[in-house]
Amino acid sequence: MASYVKEIEKRRTFAIISHPDAGKTTLTEKFLLYGGAITLAGAVKGKKAARHAVSDWMEIEKQRGISVTSSVMQFNYDGYCINILDTPGHQDFSEDTYRTLMAADSAVMVIDAAKGVEPQTRKLFKVCLLRDIPIFTFINKMDREARNPYDLLDEIEYELGIKTYPMNWPIGCGKDFKGVYDRNKKEIIAFRANDELANGQRQVTAIEADLSDPNLAELIGEDHRQTLVDDVELLDGAGGEFDLEAVRHGKLSPVFFGSALTNFGVEPFLEEFLRMTTPPLPRKSDAGEIDPFDDDFSAFVFKIQANMNKAHRDRIAFMRICSGKFEKGTEVLHVQGGKRLKLSQPQQLMAQDREIVEEAYAGDIIGVFDPGIFSIGDTISMPSKKFQFEGIPTFAPEHFALVRQMDTMKRKQFVKGISQIAQEGAIQIFQELGGGMEEVIVGVVGTLQFEVLEYRLKNEYNVDIRLDTLPYEHIRWIENEELDPKTLNLTSDTKRIQDLKGRYLLIFANSWSINWALEHNEGLQLSEFGRT
Repeated sequence: MASYVKEIEKRRTFAIISHPDAGKTTLTEKFLLYGGAITLAGAVKGKKAARHAVSDWMEIEKQRGISVTSSVMQFNYDGYCINILDTPGHQDFSEDTYRTLMAADSAVMVIDAAKGVEPQTRKLFKVCLLRDIPIFTFINKMDREARNPYDLLDEIEYELGIKTYPMNWPIGCGKDFKGVYDRNKKEIIAFRANDELANGQRQVTAIEADLSDPNLAELIGEDHRQTLVDDVELLDGAGGEFDLEAVRHGKLSPVFFGSALTNFGVEPFLEEFLRMTTPPLPRKSDAGEIDPFDDDFSAFVFKIQANMNKAHRDRIAFMRICSGKFEKGTEVLHVQGGKRLKLSQPQQLMAQDREIVEEAYAGDIIGVFDPGIFSIGDTISMPSKKFQFEGIPTFAPEHFALVRQMDTMKRKQFVKGISQIAQEGAIQIFQELGGGMEEVIVGVVGTLQFEVLEYRLKNEYNVDIRLDTLPYEHIRWIENEELDPKTLNLTSDTKRIQDLKGRYLLIFANSWSINWALEHNEGLQLSEFGRT
């Protein structure tokens, strides 16, 4: 008993969120470097080096230099066991990110020092607020031209409505970046860019000094020394107090300045983050809160990924363990399916590298082989304890396209491919009323998902498709179960469709057509969300 409590206390599970190109994947790489999980970090956009980031394993990600699916990585550092969930920064994949945030206990928000708070950051931040989880801010790219640090803090507070507390303070920026002042230790960590470390592939060596050091002016320059003394005085005098409790409830964000690419400020950030975060948090269910230290194992599925291993055409269901200890071969209950099963091939992942695990604990993420039985949001519990974790809401798609296979002889591969990709949650599939699967209507949150769908069908299932975008913007589920949609009085630009579970929906070209439908069909009930 005591041993597994100790193991759970060591766990830290967090997601990294940001706007595209803020440096999120690079920061993930550096964490792995410090954890000894990799010896050489790969940048997302390498010039000569052909190394790609460890967390970007899908071919399309390597080509474009963006993350399109959430990756899960585990490593050990300083007595802690850390699970990182790297999320897609691109807005077109926000649904995947949303679900991933449901599996994290805290979030690290990466902000580009030159750009400040960007639209995608705002959106993801709102999801974090809903969860009441701690949010840590890493202001990246200080080795490039950056905005005034006071302005950046004001913007975070104004735009996101969260108080900030700078844990360190930058000295200069761009070519004139001299390092940071650690407010807690009251010492300066000087930045030294040289050729070997300029690409940040190895751990940086920092020079430490305090404010009273007579050689400080020589180290960072007299102007910077004076500015720093004034800034520290202002921060200590006028800045707010540090409140750990407020941090843990998402009311105060500790802010760190650094440069992920050159590896500067990453390790101090990691150390402070581990000091301030807590072990896994309880989870809500229909049987009340589930304590992570409970004896009984439980987990929920937050992501399904097909074809991670091209040789085997497999599907992996990612589960977040919420309580107890998982042991390989234990019989568990798949609550939604009502069946007992043994989770086969339980794996922990370092991006595409997998390792079969014998045991895992609350806070860990495991991938299990999915024969097609799991859906996103499913609960796994011990057979003696039947309950369901609260569901994960689904976004209504905003873009629609008619998709059909080019070669009718490949119908089987087409249906399999499109169904499996839909089960991952990246796309939603609809059909004409009474129509088959020869052509389907695909709904997505962002248009880049169409490209990914086309790419994956071609490369993973050997199916060429024709994709025609449709002029619809809104979708509504019909809540009246007995209603025949053919009897509805609708505008000519409204389409009646059904999902794969046979539920009826309407897609509209504009919001005016929605109002028309409600006004001209008495008692019609429409919903914006699909029930999982």
